[in-house]
Amino acid sequence: MNVPVPPAESLRATLAGLLDGLPPRQAAQAVERLIATYRGATPTDAPILRDRADVAAYAAYRMPATFEAVRSALAEFAAAAPDWSPQSHVDVGGGTGAATWAVTATWDGTRPVTVLDWAEPALALGREIAAANPALGAATWQRSRIGAALTIESTDLVTVSYVLNELTPADRTALVDAAATAAQAVVIVEAGTPAGYARVIEARDRLIAAGFHVAAPCPHSARCPIVPGEDWCHFSARVSRSSLHRKVKGGSLAYEDEKFSYVAATRFPVTPAAARAVRRPQIRKGQVLLDLCEPDERLTRTTVTKRHGDLYKAARDADWGDAWPPRTP
Repeated sequence: MNVPVPPAESLRATLAGLLDGLPPRQAAQAVERLIATYRGATPTDAPILRDRADVAAYAAYRMPATFEAVRSALAEFAAAAPDWSPQSHVDVGGGTGAATWAVTATWDGTRPVTVLDWAEPALALGREIAAANPALGAATWQRSRIGAALTIESTDLVTVSYVLNELTPADRTALVDAAATAAQAVVIVEAGTPAGYARVIEARDRLIAAGFHVAAPCPHSARCPIVPGEDWCHFSARVSRSSLHRKVKGGSLAYEDEKFSYVAATRFPVTPAAARAVRRPQIRKGQVLLDLCEPDERLTRTTVTKRHGDLYKAARDADWGDAWPPRTP
């Protein structure tokens, strides 16, 4: 009897095999250039991934972290819409397809999938990697200019992960509007930096103006209570590193924490979290301090003590980004 391999494990194994033939020095040089490019503040007007060496290095450097960040965002979205699952999916700027793998890890079954990207080497490698994921066997990998001229066919779900930072403001606006026109649900993920959060909030505002409801992370679809320039909303996903991954990234730990900001929004009604922990809970003797985003557009600190019984136990187990109180099964 063949036991299905979870997408996360299958992806790691596939990436390890992919990089076996890439000289370490060439991979390291490509990674250094990509790090400088992705951390830059200037949008590009050409694909960042230029050839197979770039794409292979990117896949090792970024794909596991992108997968975990998107999967984390999708898990919160799915919790807010437990009776819904996408019957079709378009991944805009999907590159090697990390978000498509995250979707297959969140919802069972197969669905039509289209990956749009302007870098042909990324699409080619994404197609190659997808052969290891049965749910992506029929996916379409299509070269497309991501910007004002973008056209997205009608679909249930559009994902846009780590793309907005590569675009000019005008192209970002056009992309979000195209996604809102085409989809029943839109999930946007960006780096967990003040600039990434600002891009997410800009997209969130446009989606709400287009009639969408925020499913996650916010417990409301009103104004974000965070004051720009003083703080930013972001979360963390734990990423397991393979030995090859550690070599390419120059790290020694068996894991890393990917910081990300996101918004998931829908055209249909959802049940967002009653509140959400926006900081890592502080556990002290006999009490847990929770920094929460509340549904009435406030940021508050709540203290949960032993007197709260089961709620105290839940608070001790709570993590950054969790819904509060915990959702009932």
